[in-house]
Amino acid sequence: MARAIHDRSPRRNAPSVDVNCSAIPDTLFEAEFFGHQRGTFTGAYETRSGLFERASGGTLFLDEVDTLNLAAQAKLLRVLQERQLRRVGGRENIFRRCAHHRRYQ
Repeated sequence: MARAIHDRSPRRNAPSVDVNCSAIPDTLFEAEFFGHQRGTFTGAYETRSGLFERASGGTLFLDEVDTLNLAAQAKLLRVLQERQLRRVGGRENIFRRCAHHRRYQ
């Protein structure tokens, strides 16, 4: 359904990134969603953009978001509310255009 909506939207030429949140381990959550800077942790040989950046201008569909732990859900909520994020090990905020279908409180 999300793909069909994306394909008929004004963002159809931009990326559509589908994420099964239950498949992302807690230990990799921040690096996967927000990206990381080179040298931030062992094995971070290069700067890597996260899922939010890869979906920039398009659609990021989060399936099974309720399976994430509460701390991770709070971090996602902050990105949606503030419309900015910071890569793991980063010093500058990255601004994103975020929309969601429901008002969060």
